[in-house]
Amino acid sequence: MKYPSTFIRTVLFLALCITHYANAQEDILKKLQEIAIIEQKMMIPMRDGVRLATDIYRPKTDKPVPIIFSKTPYNINAWGDGELRQNSYQAALDAVKRGYAYVVQNERGKFFSEGDWDILGPPTTDGYDAFSWMSKQPWSNGKIGTLGCSSTAEWQMAVAALDHPAHAAMVPMGFGAGVGRVGPFMEQGNWYRGGAQQMLFTTWLYGSQTDAFARPNFPKTATSDDLTRVSRFYDLAPEMPKVDWAQGLKHLPVQDIIRNVNGQKGIYEKMIVRKPNDPDWYKGGLYHDNMPFGVPSFWFVSWYDVSNGPNLALFNHVRKNATDPQVRDNQYLVIAPTLHCAYKRATENTVVGERSVGDARLDYDALIYGWFDHWLKGENNDILKNTPRVKYYTMGSNKWQTSDTWPPSSTEMTTYFLSGGGHANSLYGDGKLTTKPLGKDEKPDAFAYDPAYPVPSYGGNVCCTGTAIQGGSFDQHQMETRQDILVYTTEPFADGVELTGSIEPTLYVSSDAKDTDFTIKLIDVYPDGKAYNLDETILRARYREGFDKEVWMEKGKVYKLTLSPMATSNYFAPGHRIRIELSSSNFPRFDRNMNTGGDNYSESKGVVAHNQVFHSVQYPSQIRLPIVKK
Repeated sequence: MKYPSTFIRTVLFLALCITHYANAQEDILKKLQEIAIIEQKMMIPMRDGVRLATDIYRPKTDKPVPIIFSKTPYNINAWGDGELRQNSYQAALDAVKRGYAYVVQNERGKFFSEGDWDILGPPTTDGYDAFSWMSKQPWSNGKIGTLGCSSTAEWQMAVAALDHPAHAAMVPMGFGAGVGRVGPFMEQGNWYRGGAQQMLFTTWLYGSQTDAFARPNFPKTATSDDLTRVSRFYDLAPEMPKVDWAQGLKHLPVQDIIRNVNGQKGIYEKMIVRKPNDPDWYKGGLYHDNMPFGVPSFWFVSWYDVSNGPNLALFNHVRKNATDPQVRDNQYLVIAPTLHCAYKRATENTVVGERSVGDARLDYDALIYGWFDHWLKGENNDILKNTPRVKYYTMGSNKWQTSDTWPPSSTEMTTYFLSGGGHANSLYGDGKLTTKPLGKDEKPDAFAYDPAYPVPSYGGNVCCTGTAIQGGSFDQHQMETRQDILVYTTEPFADGVELTGSIEPTLYVSSDAKDTDFTIKLIDVYPDGKAYNLDETILRARYREGFDKEVWMEKGKVYKLTLSPMATSNYFAPGHRIRIELSSSNFPRFDRNMNTGGDNYSESKGVVAHNQVFHSVQYPSQIRLPIVKK
């Protein structure tokens, strides 16, 4: 067969790229071997006898050293396609060069670690027992710092509540999946937002959950040498068939989505039936705000991450409620204008989605290692003195700013009321945002929400959804031509306006359905009409009185909804406008409400909900905005 020349060139290019990458990884490994003692597949015992596979990289020295510890559900096998080989040899090399042991461990039930895996539910004692084992090793100085983003961060908060004496400092990044309940948020590890399922976990679990039927296991008698040897040819990493999740997430009922693509038999089926206040959320590794907290922490958050709201609420919670003054007074925060775990991808011209937010680079290594040098080595390096309590990036003005608090003390909550003549449907309607209290009753705005034709997600504060959603900021104005989106916009600003802090929506609504959802997006509208999304939220109406109970709607009655706060720091330059979009779906960012009042996860047929949003003297729907005073 004669191949086209373009095909041959493509194959050759890919082969060269793969070879170059493999050579680069081998070079890093050689440098690591020169300076590090490497021990792989160390099987560290937990108190119940389960052993967790652990790789250790430590300096070639007789002196005890501090430890940087990362625990992960991802593949750390150094052979084949293991995550460590691909991504973390460099992290180990960086740590060892700075005088740290770098220890990475698989969660129980993952790859070579024994036991049963349960996302958001591994026992917190696993972290505690690992700390105890590491701190007793002759090469350890007894100080451990935890580091990681997303799944390697989510376990850190609950174990910090146990206050192990060796756990001296932590750096959680993109850590929302470890937050169960804090302040106004009851997301249970990002499974929910406002009582609606965040569908990112459906796609993530397809790629990550352990199949309850087919997981291979090694005998208890297997030694570290045995496992290191066989790991060269048993990687234990399943290769999941690719799925077009833009189509896959449309399947109903929701509980059968993974089954429909011939995925694993795993914990998804258990989790999808849990309600927001199910007791099982409180049995595992999630942090809840009734728990203590015992570790100085350097928190890293992203504006376009799935969980910036609960992340910021947790930072404030610990600063206010930690009982140990040293812990309470040593909480620091960075908020970057990036996607989930994409801090170091910022460039001189950082583009998030379609929107350029300027030069958002930051020396994260200097901050993180300065933090660890202080807490783990006892260095008097002035990191606490020279680091602002909060460092946050303001989009629009495209600059880093600092504050002693979150939000900054210079913010003033200002109420904007929804207004109009009852025809706010679409970009071309009459919806307005105004600071003037309504002087007369106005007609409510109405729209029909059909779960068979939901408003599609376009960009947003999301991760991990495969082909279904590209996260970030995108021009929404074509979306805003839909009649099932209500649009409310301020007049153009003569002077620039900065919003920095929490955005608090309150709606007065009615529906002819027993239950339905209400969604909001916060938008920056440019003078040329481009409308860039900043954050979004949702509330399932059945949870309007709290997530511990369900109450139904009755046709003809008006209900007050307080939605979970949004958050941002954005400068609206002169000529720009603030806009909110309001609807009843944002799919597949959130699962569709079938509007029946049923359990939703097992339903295949929905009903159309005819929804109204009121703005009047009696029912003043509004959004409170954190405007920075000049």
